[in-house]
Amino acid sequence: MQESSHAALKSPWPNGVAERFAGTCRRNLLDHVIALNERYLKRLIAEFLCYYHKDRTHLGLDMQAPDGRKAAKNTAANAKVVSMSRRGGLHHRYDLAA
Repeated sequence: MQESSHAALKSPWPNGVAERFAGTCRRNLLDHVIALNERYLKRLIAEFLCYYHKDRTHLGLDMQAPDGRKAAKNTAANAKVVSMSRRGGLHHRYDLAA
């Protein structure tokens, strides 16, 4: 008999991780945008996931992004910073100019 891929019984960790992400998604996206229908909501969530993994830094990852974006260190005080709009201007990604 094959075991299902559901979380282990009486394991509190998966539920807490899901609740943490749901709260982050609500605070950073859904509190600022009105989802008009299910299709639009799915697109919003998909775009937010891309932002969450590629651009957003995480404290638990030493201010790195999950997909490997490295934070700049030891930069000059006069270095130029470029802002790139994400999610229609709701969020931004900042990088050093080349």
